[in-house]
Amino acid sequence: MSRHAAVDLGASSGRVMLGSVGPDLLDLEEVARFRNGAVEVAAGADGREPRLHWDVLGLWQDALAGLARAGRAAGTDGVRSVGVDTWAVDYALLDAGGGLLANPRSYRDARTDGVAEQVHRRLPAEELYARNGLQHLPFTTIYQLVVEAAGPLLERADQLLLLPDLLGFWLSGRRVAESTNASTTGLADVRTGRWAPDLVRLAGVPPALLPDVVDAGTALGPLLPAVAEPARLGATDLVAVGSHDTASAVVAVPAEHERFAYVACGTWALVGVELEEPVLSPDSLAAGFTNERGVDGRVRYLHNVMGLWVLQGCLEEWRLEGSTGGEVDLGGLLAAAGELPAGGPVVDVDDAAFLPPGPMVGRVRRACEAAGQPVPVERAAVVRCVLDSLAQAFARAVEDAVRLSGRDVDVVHVVGGGARNALLCRLTADACGRPVLAGPVEATALGNVLVQARATGAVAGALEDLRALVRRTHRLERYEPRPR
Repeated sequence: MSRHAAVDLGASSGRVMLGSVGPDLLDLEEVARFRNGAVEVAAGADGREPRLHWDVLGLWQDALAGLARAGRAAGTDGVRSVGVDTWAVDYALLDAGGGLLANPRSYRDARTDGVAEQVHRRLPAEELYARNGLQHLPFTTIYQLVVEAAGPLLERADQLLLLPDLLGFWLSGRRVAESTNASTTGLADVRTGRWAPDLVRLAGVPPALLPDVVDAGTALGPLLPAVAEPARLGATDLVAVGSHDTASAVVAVPAEHERFAYVACGTWALVGVELEEPVLSPDSLAAGFTNERGVDGRVRYLHNVMGLWVLQGCLEEWRLEGSTGGEVDLGGLLAAAGELPAGGPVVDVDDAAFLPPGPMVGRVRRACEAAGQPVPVERAAVVRCVLDSLAQAFARAVEDAVRLSGRDVDVVHVVGGGARNALLCRLTADACGRPVLAGPVEATALGNVLVQARATGAVAGALEDLRALVRRTHRLERYEPRPR
């Protein structure tokens, strides 16, 4: 048995998980969990909208405290390695001494509004898609950097690091860009996974700012003594895992064969199939599909869906409305929503109106009204509308993935936090007309740990072997589609 610590940072929370891995063992212990969220900073004298930043120093403190707890929990076994995964596209700028120039901006910041259209006037969307293979989302790193290049920080910067690589730098002193996350920036060649000089120039970034790209599974060496000694981690290495959290989650999809689709469902939902080669057709671009790199050079061919973000916003709004500010009874709301008849209102959860943070209930109702749908009044009806809308969006994405890639799909795997939501899984099976296998919930941390374990020799084999270990050690829930 070997022990491995996964630092897993999501857009709404972070945690440190201690994994135990052996030939027939794959177990996780949560040793730390902490809140995360974009911090709104009031606009300056320029009168622009409030800025959204990540409190990356707070996350670093929380991650260090979690790693210290992992060291204590591991005891005499010790922690063999550490891996870091986060959400995609956001980055930090460092000065010549390695210091942070500013807290990173959040992808939900409004600064990129309209920027994609400016870029596409210089390089048409079709040509850009042929180069980077990415769905055109307004917050992709290449669009963020076009805005950054017009500001003061980029001139002072000596290095640009994506967020998981920033934490990796602080842990080990190594500056790299892990390939699964680099592939989400729009700056990487879709076929090689390495930086594309013409796209870097398009963003207005000096190429020297970008570190070398390494593949998931690369051992980056020991933790710095200043990190390892206070945490009592001893001889612990940093491993570059699938640092885009979805890449790690897909590693842990417990598929038995290649004919599967996945829904990695958390704040965002990433819906797609796993391929060997990218799909770069005009129809693929028109359908909003992206080609991101996965572990072992696989292609994560997927479509972004807004995910549980809308439901989370509704729950937070209702929590704040309460007289005591207490938690909302989600279980009760889901039970009541499940009793409502099928055929209720459905909205486009990918509409840009749902992207910014803030109250969501009014947005759901306005979207229903604009679409000529019945407007939900009761809370359970709002929840059912959101979940029906998500299930329909998942089904559309699965059907598009099958049509565009030619990859047949027999089963849909739901992993991540959405796997806990039995109503969402049942509605997804109904909408897809295919069985849904739900679990594991902690797919991202499991994939993180599995790549570490393979890199350090605790397990061996291809992705299929790692997935077989997940199947042997984790219970899955099966939802059959009901007759229509």
